[in-house]
Amino acid sequence: MCLLTLLVWVTTALAGVPHASREDGPLFPEATNGQPFPWNKMRLPQAASPLHYDLLIHPNLTSLDFSGSVKIQVKVHEETNTIVLHSKDLNITKAALLASAEGEGQIVKVLEYPAYQQIALVSDSTVLKKGGVYFIELEFVAKLSENFNGFYKSTYRTREGEERVLASTQFEATSARAAFPCFDEPAFKADFSIRIRRESRHISISNMPKLRTVALPGGLFEDQFDVTVKMSTYLVAFIVCDFLSISKNTEHGVKISVYTIPEKIDQAGFALDAAVRLLDFYDDYFDIPYPLPKQDLAAVPDFQSGAMENWGLTTYRESALLFDPQKSSASNKLGITTIIAHELAHQWFGNLVTMEWWNDLWLKEGFAKFMEFVSVNITNPELQVEDSFLRKCFEAMEVDSLSSSHPVSTPVENPAQIQEMFDDVSYEKGACILHMLREFLTPDHFKSGIVQYLKQYSYQNTVNTHLWESLTTKKHSEDELDIKAMMETWTLQEGFPLITVDVKGRQVRLNQERYLKGEDPSRTSGFLWHVPLTYVTSNSATVHRFLLKNKTDVLYLPEEADWVKFNVDMSGYYIVHYEGSGWDNLITLLKHNHTALSSNDRASLINNVFQLVSVGKLLLDKALDLSLYLSRETEIMPVMQGFSELVPLYKLMEKRDMEALENQMKGYIMHLFRGLIDRQAWTDDGSVSERMLRSYLLLFACVRGHPPCVSTATQLFNKWKESDGNMSLPIDVSHAVFTVGARTEEGWDFLFKKYRESLSTSLKSRIKSALSSSPLTHKLIWMMEQSLEGSLMKTQDLPYVVTSVSNNPKGYKHAWDFLRANWHSLVKKFDLGSHSIAHMITGVTSQYSTREMLEEIQKFFSSLTAETGAELRCIQQALENVEENIRWMDKNLLLLQAWLDKNHPEPAQLDDHFKHAEL
Repeated sequence: MCLLTLLVWVTTALAGVPHASREDGPLFPEATNGQPFPWNKMRLPQAASPLHYDLLIHPNLTSLDFSGSVKIQVKVHEETNTIVLHSKDLNITKAALLASAEGEGQIVKVLEYPAYQQIALVSDSTVLKKGGVYFIELEFVAKLSENFNGFYKSTYRTREGEERVLASTQFEATSARAAFPCFDEPAFKADFSIRIRRESRHISISNMPKLRTVALPGGLFEDQFDVTVKMSTYLVAFIVCDFLSISKNTEHGVKISVYTIPEKIDQAGFALDAAVRLLDFYDDYFDIPYPLPKQDLAAVPDFQSGAMENWGLTTYRESALLFDPQKSSASNKLGITTIIAHELAHQWFGNLVTMEWWNDLWLKEGFAKFMEFVSVNITNPELQVEDSFLRKCFEAMEVDSLSSSHPVSTPVENPAQIQEMFDDVSYEKGACILHMLREFLTPDHFKSGIVQYLKQYSYQNTVNTHLWESLTTKKHSEDELDIKAMMETWTLQEGFPLITVDVKGRQVRLNQERYLKGEDPSRTSGFLWHVPLTYVTSNSATVHRFLLKNKTDVLYLPEEADWVKFNVDMSGYYIVHYEGSGWDNLITLLKHNHTALSSNDRASLINNVFQLVSVGKLLLDKALDLSLYLSRETEIMPVMQGFSELVPLYKLMEKRDMEALENQMKGYIMHLFRGLIDRQAWTDDGSVSERMLRSYLLLFACVRGHPPCVSTATQLFNKWKESDGNMSLPIDVSHAVFTVGARTEEGWDFLFKKYRESLSTSLKSRIKSALSSSPLTHKLIWMMEQSLEGSLMKTQDLPYVVTSVSNNPKGYKHAWDFLRANWHSLVKKFDLGSHSIAHMITGVTSQYSTREMLEEIQKFFSSLTAETGAELRCIQQALENVEENIRWMDKNLLLLQAWLDKNHPEPAQLDDHFKHAEL
């Protein structure tokens, strides 16, 4: 076969790609060789699309590089002599164009434009005909990635201390192009035939079952996998490793396997059983059989996010998949189950039906987050998953109440913007508005609509409108209920409504406006939602409904009532303000008979009343008056919401050196919950929610220096230490025990030794949290440095370590200094726009409330360039949060002091050892 190198002329290149004329767009950029690059948009042209990829990958886990080849079958939609596709950090060593699969190849010129991560394959002698099918052959080499995206290196240490290397993939959102040249956009679906070359000491796994293994010269083996279903590039996955696995079959005949490093295979059983139950549930619920013969779940030692839904090979952080019955907590059990539920829901929402572009990321992430709760509530009712759903909506509202928020569906173009879409708005808000819609339509109507959506668009790409059309029935049309119009008010505009309720007799006057923190009232005008209101009254537990479409409206109660509670169980994504005596009536109810309302209703009142203080609708006194009832509260959601609203108040004071008021506030919180804390047994007894609440209460009490808690924790820690860590501690209280132990140099060093030795990811996580809570400043700095370096502590955990240290009164200044000093290393390791970077920025700055600190934060971030993060949305969020903290303190500090002087003048009572070194 004779291959000819061809010269490429600029005019030929420009003629090759439709819509790329000199007149109708910006100038063409310059390729790396100095020639004009024949495409000037971030999104790929539509001139050709892939049908099939034949992919061969050969990693070398000694030299930490890989080679590969790909043959892409493409269909041409517009006559062209240029094909533009994605490639990132790959050295293309050969490029050829073939008219048929086995035909003679013609060498084509490769032009590279790294700024858009694109390459152009240009021929000056062959015109690709419209409707024709051609083949592109590319060979390439690259280094294994040193971050957590693309085809990257991961390591672990055996019990004997030997470091072992594996290679794994993480392609979402835009990193398949870093492993092989491809059309790396979700709408370019194709099927894939994958081959992996490896040494005998390794195995390889991929999306599909292995068909055969072929022995090659030099002791190599080639694993050949079955052809995939039609799917997007971001779902391709392969791992070369020395993992072991355990397997079971579902009732529908799908083989489920859990893969992990050999020494942790005994922690895989819980995930395996959960995955079997959940895949069977989804198979039945969606009424669409899972289309692959197997589903692997792999625990990867280095992993940036929680998990990834690659079709047939879902990948996880070890802590998100592995469960040690002797050392994992109730919280771990709930977390692992919901993460598996999330990734398996994606096999339908996201994999089978995929958003057309990343602007509608919520179509898969919001749905997967929502389905966590639907599925686990049925497959594992003992986990009480419904107790944690409301917290997700409150988290979304925290972000969505700022000017820097964005609509659920919002335009994005470059990789950093796409990465930033993986946030609380796409996930949590997406889930909360779906929950609201399900309650509005009824669960049965909602389910039939989404099943129709999945069946109609299987193996296709969708936009928002397709979902709303599927959920609209004939009856909805007859009732003039426009679901599309209703839901677009929730997906195409940012923020959420504040509903003001004014009850006079039977008449209820309603008003809606945007809930927005900040000083610019113009940012609240022009917003209108279709709000599915629900309410109960003192006379009846019956849930009444009313669809508010206008800015104002009036409804009439069946009869006059002592109190009215809107947004029943907080099933709607909005908050409520009660004018007149509305709040006083509800506060009286909570004071005398709080169980007349559900625990979710009580939690929502706690949340709403403090949010209304932030925007000046209520005085702080009213919110604190409501909080007094918490001394009689025992349920996890309202108790945790009470902590969520009250703890940040003294955290603001910690960073202002206001010790007297800070201790007074801490004393008030301890007064509210002391009875509940002192009733906690130091055991693992009770339901999952009771155990999770116990774990938090005892940790809080010990960190606050509550003498009975510190005394018990100290005794337990000393016994545990004397046994060299072999004594069995009650799992749910061990976090509190470790936190007290980490206060001394000797205790800290012993805990770190156990951290290094342990194979339990759950135990390591609790120890790591305790270590970062220590008052030993030099240890906190060392932890952050070691997490960045990555040998003693995993770099994947650095964002958590930095934010934990920033939450520590002895560490917050060092966390801010660390973030600034290592900024360029951090964005290189974790990528611009990633949730990890956002988590660090907002976490480290969230509790500052002085103008001096605001200026310091602004100065640092304004010194960055666009390439190093200056345009990140999370920076705007961080600045807005600090501005809001300043406003809150200016307005409420004296009010808080006066209220505490009147209602709780005593400071916190501390254990002697905590008086001068409190956390």
